Order: sequence, then C-alpha cells, then structure tokens
Amino acid sequence: MTRQQALAALTKDESFDLLIIGGGATGCGIAVDAASRGLKVALLEKNDLAEGTSSRSTKLVHGGVRYLEKAVKRLDKAQYDLVKEGLHERGVFLKNAPHISNPIAFVTPLYKWIDVPMVYAGLKLYDLLSGKMRLGHSCFLSRGETLKRFPMVKAKGLKAGILYYDGQFNDARMAVALAMTAKEHGAIVANHVEVTGLHKDAGRVAGAVVKDRLTGAEWTVRAKGVINATGPFGDRLRKMDDPSAASVITASSGIHIVLDKRFAPPENGLMIPKTEDGRVLFVIPWQGHALVGTTDDPAEITEHPRATEKEVDYLLRHVGEYFDIEMTKADIKATWSGLRPLVADPKAADTSNLVRDHVISMSDSGLLTIVGGKWTSYRRMAEDTTNQAIKGYDLKPARSCQTNHTPVAGGTHYQPDGDKQLVEEYGLAADVAGNLNRAYGDRARAVAQLAAEGFGSRLHQEHPYIEAEVVYALCHEFAVHAIDVLARRLPLALIDKAATAQVAPRVIEMMAKKLGWDDSQCEAELALVTQRLSVAL
Repeated sequence: MTRQQALAALTKDESFDLLIIGGGATGCGIAVDAASRGLKVALLEKNDLAEGTSSRSTKLVHGGVRYLEKAVKRLDKAQYDLVKEGLHERGVFLKNAPHISNPIAFVTPLYKWIDVPMVYAGLKLYDLLSGKMRLGHSCFLSRGETLKRFPMVKAKGLKAGILYYDGQFNDARMAVALAMTAKEHGAIVANHVEVTGLHKDAGRVAGAVVKDRLTGAEWTVRAKGVINATGPFGDRLRKMDDPSAASVITASSGIHIVLDKRFAPPENGLMIPKTEDGRVLFVIPWQGHALVGTTDDPAEITEHPRATEKEVDYLLRHVGEYFDIEMTKADIKATWSGLRPLVADPKAADTSNLVRDHVISMSDSGLLTIVGGKWTSYRRMAEDTTNQAIKGYDLKPARSCQTNHTPVAGGTHYQPDGDKQLVEEYGLAADVAGNLNRAYGDRARAVAQLAAEGFGSRLHQEHPYIEAEVVYALCHEFAVHAIDVLARRLPLALIDKAATAQVAPRVIEMMAKKLGWDDSQCEAELALVTQRLSVAL
C-alpha cells in the first residue's frame, strides 16, 4: 500500500476500531498488537516514524542495570519489578527481531577491590532475574582479561573487571519494521499526518481532525477509540481533549556522541558503573563506530532538542577518565539528543530517580493515554494498552494478544549467515551484504535485487549503505523526505554528519526522480537536511 492509498483509506467515511496517534516505539507497538488481534487500526504520525525519542536511544535492549542497583540499595520493589519485566521483554525482543537486535557483552572495569564483590553479585542477580531468557553468564575478569577485551581502558590502577550481557538494536529500523508489520496485519499507517483536533460525538472522543503536512489537505478520521501514544508530547493531546487537564509528563534529556571505531572493539561494550553524580555510562560498538551515552538531566519538551556543550563535555570527561587514549571534541563524528518521557512526580528534582514505567489512563471523554516506558518493554506496553482499549471501548477482537511470538517484518526467515549468500548470489561487498542482512533480515534479497538493477553504488565510500536502500525506503518503508532516509532508514546521520552532508544531494536527486520533485522542492529538502544536521537531528 502506497502513501496515497493509505491516505485514501483514511479519508473514507468509515470508522476504525482504534486510531493511534504517535509513530514511535509505543504507537507502532500498539498498532502491531491491535492489528494482529484483528482490530481495524489506523496509525498516524505528525513527523516521520520514530523521528523523536524512539530513534535517539542508547540502542540497548536491557532490563536496566542501574535500576537494579537502586532496587537493592533502597529495597524498591517498583524498580525491582521494572528490571524483572524488562529482562523478560529483552528476551522476547531479541527473539522476534533477530536481524535488528543482538546480544552484546559488556566489560565493567573496576579500580577498587572493594567494588568487585558488590558489582559481581549485582550482575549475577541480573542473570538470575533473566531466567531462561538469559543471554550469557556474568563472570569475573582478571586485570589482563579485562584489558584484552577492552584494550583502550585505562590500565593504571585497574584491579579486575566483570563481564555481563545485554542486548542492542537499531531503534529507528525497529520502529519501521513494526510499522511494516502492523501494515501487513491490515493497519493503515501514515506518517507526516498531523492531528489538529479531536473529533467528539456527544462529548466522547470519536476520532480526530487531521492534516496532511505535505499537501495541507484536512479531514476527519473516525474511530471507536483514540489512543494517545505521543511520548513526551502526550500532555499536548491531553490538553487538546481537556484544556484543564493537569500535566503528567516531565522529560529528561539523554545525549549521545559517536566516535571512530578505534574507541570501542567490535565484540564488547564498556559499562562505566558510576559517574560523579551516580549515573551509568556506556561505550558501545554500533554500526562500525563507538557510541557513547548517555546523560540524564531535566529538559524542556521540544521536537528537536539540542545537545549542549555542557552535556558533551560531561560525556568526554567521564569516559576520558576510563580511557588510556585521548578523546577530544575533534573525534566526535555525530551528536544527538533525545527526550525520555517520564511520569511526573512534582516532588522529584532528579529525573534519574523516576521509575521508567508506563502508566495508562482514560479521560472522562474517552481519550486513552499511555505515557512513560522504554524501548525494551514496548511489546508489554502495547499489550497492556490494547487490553485497556478493548475493555474501555467495548471492542471485539478476533484473537487474543499475538505479539509474544510474532516476528517483526524481516525476522520470520532471517538467517544469521545470510550475508554470505548475498555475496555469492549478487556479488556484493562483504560489508554491504552484512549491513543488508542485519538491517532488512529476510527482505535483504529484495534490496539486493534493486542493487543488481542499477542501484548498487555506495552512497559514501566509507560506509556500507547503497543506493538500493534509498529506492527501497521510498517504495516500502514510508520514507517521504530525504532526512527520513538519511537519519532513520539508514543510520548515516547518526554516525557521520559530514558524510551525510556529502551524500544528501545524491539522495535528493534519486528521490526527485522517483517522486517528481522540482528544483524548488529539492532545495527545500537540502535545506531540511542541513537544518537537522545543525541541531544534531
């Protein structure tokens, strides 16, 4: 189904069971859950899929090591339950999205012998809570083994290390895969469609007034139930429903910097167990680079938050204390900032202490809102929300929840060694084939076939992304703007801003030919790419 066909379906004078507003992790997850139960579903996103918080995470699928520490030290059952649920969902996530996610080993360097038993015991408990979903066994590392696994870690004063396992993934591609999965189960998915008002019948929310941000066309989409899954912007929709509604969301900012691959070995990540303000930092191999994050500070809710100099300095300073190789701002290839939507506690001055759990509520007029949560638990959040929607709107699904065992698009027949077959059958370079296999799973051959038809050139010689991916994104993955492709269908803008600026004209040229853009539209697209890169996306 093309975007035009999706919009045509949305303009029909018919009612959906559920209208989901918000195309991030939460909204896309709900769309999969509800559609796979046989409900008639529409999903709308004002910008691009996962353009906000959901494409700006630390790329980890995790239970939350730091939450477990707080649970133990403070005897906090809420944090404990959050970790236990997260570890279960981590296992489901990796099972259902095997191409987009993978286990990763983390080294925790320790410089005081007194820290060894506490950290070791904590990570063993982390293993225990994972149950049969465990990814590996935490173990003690000698000083030499620690340096062997992460050679750039500071050797002076190093006593030992602890090895543990978590998951990692490509967040933006996961959101796209979920949207594709929802569409394949019958959902209507449309990005760049903004909700400008809520439609009510007899005082009850019964749909939304929407606007196509590309054409300016406006119409009403009717639904038995409307779900507010807009993340940090949830209060905006709640106040659209009821101007007197009290705000329930606060936000914290988490910035990330990306460095050259020499700052992280490809097999292991580094977990820095404690900063000066009691937080945890990670250095992770990701997309052939080193990803460093994250911060956690109160933040203003805005669509494209900036990473501040202070936040960048914070990461460089703390990671630098653990490295034997010098790290400066000149080594930074990309930076971005994301917002975490947190359920507000008016008494909390430190957002790092708020529980990252989700809360579901329904207004007097019937707007169902879900706030909070994290990527790892998106499936459970979706299940809980759909269950509440079925009850609150008296819906009649054909099936019970299916998502515990439903692979996302690309995962059903994924083969870990599929890249070798792509090299043999299509003559692709090894790194290009590896990227296609991991990004598209069992759909990689469709992209490889496009490469064979004349779109096999690399977009940039230092990266494995090829022109065929641009074509595929336009035809199958809801991409509308060049920045949609460069920042989310491909992760190029997240790892190398300079390379992104260099390849943008070629991507725009390809899209213009496919979409019929004139010179004016091409100039606007280039300006948008430039603007997004200037604010770190």
